[in-house]
Amino acid sequence: MKNKLLLISMAGMMVAGFVYSQIYFHQQRRRDLKEIVQEIALTWQEKLHLSVIQTLQLEGIIISYTLRKNEIITANIPRQSKIKRLQIVQAREHQIIKKIMNEDQFAAYAGINRNIPDVTLDPITER
Repeated sequence: MKNKLLLISMAGMMVAGFVYSQIYFHQQRRRDLKEIVQEIALTWQEKLHLSVIQTLQLEGIIISYTLRKNEIITANIPRQSKIKRLQIVQAREHQIIKKIMNEDQFAAYAGINRNIPDVTLDPITER
């Protein structure tokens, strides 16, 4: 009985340690992502003359869609499916971004971004 209790306690401690480490690493990755996204949003703010509100909205959009794209990239699905899904997500992202920018801002954003998908998808097409 003591051995069972000891075994259960040890297993519980191992699970707790694993859960804690996962939470810690998830929080760290989220902080890192947030910092990167803030830098990206500030760059767009400068290039497109975005307001503070537009910049904050853009940060949220970038985080949300980066997480979605990462899920697709890491998914165990065929390469062509990844590309198709990434293109759909990118189109949705552009629709949302278009709503927070004026026509000139979005035209400049789309023009600058035009070459980015090719660079981003190159590593995926090589897999």
